[in-house]
Amino acid sequence: MTAIHFTISEVKPEEHDQLLDIWESSVRATHHFLKEENILFFKQTIHEHKYFEMVELACVKDTNDQILGFLGTNADSLEMLFVHADAIGKGVGKALLSYALNTLKVTKVDVNEQNTQAVGFYLHHGFKTVSRSELDGTGKPFPILHMELG
Repeated sequence: MTAIHFTISEVKPEEHDQLLDIWESSVRATHHFLKEENILFFKQTIHEHKYFEMVELACVKDTNDQILGFLGTNADSLEMLFVHADAIGKGVGKALLSYALNTLKVTKVDVNEQNTQAVGFYLHHGFKTVSRSELDGTGKPFPILHMELG
């Protein structure tokens, strides 16, 4: 397997549309519990409510300057971490989380309980579930696990 070489950088406002495409690719690959109308609802909500402007963004780019994944943080909370479906399992998520933990000093993350791949990822990296919400932040019945570094 060939290693992917990439860099972590800040996200420019003109790259937000790319982030939304990566978000959708990632969600379609990992959020199998969502129906099409849910994905479209969340995509529209992210765009309309300018979620990318509410967090500190960083991304992983490959040697061709293509964004492979991104994260968004607010204080010590990881608010979003998404990796393009084609880059899942290639170290992009691990690089982003390492940056969040070591550089941004993140200690908390909320994750969809039904996204077992993400739950396992965070557990593997030292997070523990401290509480659970039946509804997500939009009031939809997608339980959220509130996790913190153990």
